[in-house]
Amino acid sequence: MSAVIRLLIDGDACPVKDEAYRVAGRYGLKTLVVANRFMNIPQSPLIERVIVPDGPDVADDWIVEQAGPADIVITSDIPLAVRALDKGASVLRPNGEEIDERSAGMVSAMRDLMQGLRETGAVTTYNAAFGKSDRSRFLSALDTLIVRIRRKAALQR
Repeated sequence: MSAVIRLLIDGDACPVKDEAYRVAGRYGLKTLVVANRFMNIPQSPLIERVIVPDGPDVADDWIVEQAGPADIVITSDIPLAVRALDKGASVLRPNGEEIDERSAGMVSAMRDLMQGLRETGAVTTYNAAFGKSDRSRFLSALDTLIVRIRRKAALQR
């Protein structure tokens, strides 16, 4: 019996939902798309839409409450990523970058630095354009992460 892996997607502004659905379908993984508004999702017994009430961090709180060691949280939200890591979940950004215990501090510090630079006007851009190479990196990283979680679960048996 392999680990029951779920994808928990921070649905607001996630540019790789379709890619995540495809990979999850290939592996037969339950996928939960969490947002505070209605979103179209494919008709599939493996994909579930979770609509949470409006409010700051309500979707993040729901994801963190649900997250566990066999789950993969897909988000660009750094504070959510850190909280999910604390629950033992794996975290993957839409650009294919995995956030783990080693990189969480650096990613958080960089986010804070860039926010400070934007507030002073030293930097006016937010994020680079999201492109095909980002999608490709995400697909590869998600596939690798799923295989790694399954192997780890098999070794623990």
